Amino acid sequence: MSTVSDNVEALVKLALDEDFGSGDVTSIYFVPETLQARALLRPRTSGVLSGVEVARAVFKAVDPSLKVEVYLHDGDHVSPGAIVMMIEGKAQSILGAERTALNFIQRLSGVATMTNKYVQAIAHTGCKLLDTRKTTPGYRLLEKAAVVHGGGNNHRLGLYDRAMVKDNHLMTDGDTTHLQNCINKLKADRPGVEVELEADNLTQVEAFLKLSGVDYILLDNMSNDDMRKAIEMRGSNAKPYFEASGGLTLETAPAAAETGVDFMSFGCLTHSVPSMDLGLDFTVER
Repeated sequence: MSTVSDNVEALVKLALDEDFGSGDVTSIYFVPETLQARALLRPRTSGVLSGVEVARAVFKAVDPSLKVEVYLHDGDHVSPGAIVMMIEGKAQSILGAERTALNFIQRLSGVATMTNKYVQAIAHTGCKLLDTRKTTPGYRLLEKAAVVHGGGNNHRLGLYDRAMVKDNHLMTDGDTTHLQNCINKLKADRPGVEVELEADNLTQVEAFLKLSGVDYILLDNMSNDDMRKAIEMRGSNAKPYFEASGGLTLETAPAAAETGVDFMSFGCLTHSVPSMDLGLDFTVER
């Protein structure tokens, strides 16, 4: 039985259809149909795994008769040579599934590994790491799961589960009375939806702190000094939470987290992360 969701199964099918087309001509014509093989999935570099069950689903989707044994799981830290899973069965089937399975697990493990580096960089603070909506189309749930496997946290999943009001949303009317009315209506119509306002400067922070119903204030591209001042302006109140975003790197993240912000978000965790190197080692039975 598959342990992946329906949307992931659909994505796996799409990926396999894209790759197979009218058939794997290399395996069909160059690999004997009766040849049996065993393949071990191993990391070539150190990192954090994600997408293990997706890779398993790829092999089973290509050939349900394949035997797939999983030894390491999403969120596990691995080193070169570790055995993530073993696949046994028809060589043509394993070869046909190989690249698609690796594409999934390499990409997602890359996200988890990068996330973990950022998590470790700010671990000495109380700041929590967040992802963004800058995800590969169709891969969002997988990539956001990979962020969690790496020790991070998810920001909103889509446009529906948090209102995030940026400067583009305020281009018609930046009046705080109008803004308060909008917040009130949203909270009345959809009580479970949180509200986040983007602030570019401390003047906006001051104005937003006077509003009710604001759950988060995004401090966009602010200096560390300004972020500290924003937190001072909040005083002893626990909310709204402050999220730092924009222009931050792995090197600058620790100092920014030390300002006292509650959250820090990075689009790079999903939009520009290098894949983790994993591969299949084959043996055949003739």
